[in-house]
Amino acid sequence: MRVVAGQVVALRLFDLAYEIDLKRAEALWAERAGGTTARSRLVATPAKAISFDVPPLVLDLGTVTLTIAGEAVAAQASARLYDFGIVALALRVPVRNLDWAGFTSLVNETDRAIGPAAEAAPWDLILQRLRGPLQEALDRPSAVPLQEDYLLAMVNRLEPAMSTDSLLAEADLIPLLSGETRPLSEPARRDLMRHRFSYYPDDLVVLTWDRAFILEPRGETDVADVLEMANAQLLEMRSYDEMLDAELPRMRDLVDAARRRTNLLAARRYSRLARRLHTLVAEVTELAERVDNALQVTEDVYLARVYSAAMDQFRVANVSAAVDRKLAIIRETYSALHGEAAGARAELLEIAILALIALEIVLSFIRH
Repeated sequence: MRVVAGQVVALRLFDLAYEIDLKRAEALWAERAGGTTARSRLVATPAKAISFDVPPLVLDLGTVTLTIAGEAVAAQASARLYDFGIVALALRVPVRNLDWAGFTSLVNETDRAIGPAAEAAPWDLILQRLRGPLQEALDRPSAVPLQEDYLLAMVNRLEPAMSTDSLLAEADLIPLLSGETRPLSEPARRDLMRHRFSYYPDDLVVLTWDRAFILEPRGETDVADVLEMANAQLLEMRSYDEMLDAELPRMRDLVDAARRRTNLLAARRYSRLARRLHTLVAEVTELAERVDNALQVTEDVYLARVYSAAMDQFRVANVSAAVDRKLAIIRETYSALHGEAAGARAELLEIAILALIALEIVLSFIRH
């Protein structure tokens, strides 16, 4: 069995900014970098069945030379920009006429060469090349962006051609999916193969936490695009979670400081803090909803199952729940501050009324 045609796709996603103006980015890239652009869409799936809420912008970054297993390999580089601030960089290593062991070795060597543990991976250089021309399209760019990585092993043509069942019987997917050279236990093998999907008799998708195997003889990329979107949603939720982690201690310190300094301006100080927290909650809630709705799934049951399994495998719901809990804490603090500001204003009003009454009494004695 040989892999006649396919590719190994290494993804590295960055939380580049709070938001990205895609129209502005498209114009800037064409003007300053002279590169080609396109709006991404799912190729084989009708738009009414599943589609991007805001189609991401795809930029062609040309060819990058990689060193994989001691050999120079030309990989095609591209970037996909999402309006909620994520950029997904992709390096595609072509696969031609390899036996199964050679294909598995190429997947694992690619991960070692440009994966998360690699020391000389080109991701930072590609990101710097991208950031320069697009700086004006970035709203509140991240100084040290968070990252996610994912690896796709894609097969488009096998010889001899075979069904999914035959492939599973003849090929051992475990070393490819795990990156391990030692045999795994039976429970570990079952867990790696747990998220397995097929629509036609000759296609297959197997998902794990950081890798996926895709057999797609028709050359469609919809499954890969959906997996990239799930990774982008995970990364964006992680960025909100870390931002709120940093905000909660700062918020407590500001509230404690405001409560320690009691004076006639307490109402204004509480109101200022409450407005700040309300703005933070509104911004994060709005963007989190945009991230949740970034991919609209209606009629395509197969892609919906793959997408749902990826979101479950990446534990996006857990991170989203953590964000919701922290937002709830900030909302409660906002409500408490709003109440304290109202109380401080009422207290100030009472003091003013008492002062006026006292002044009136004094003036009446003076007149008498």
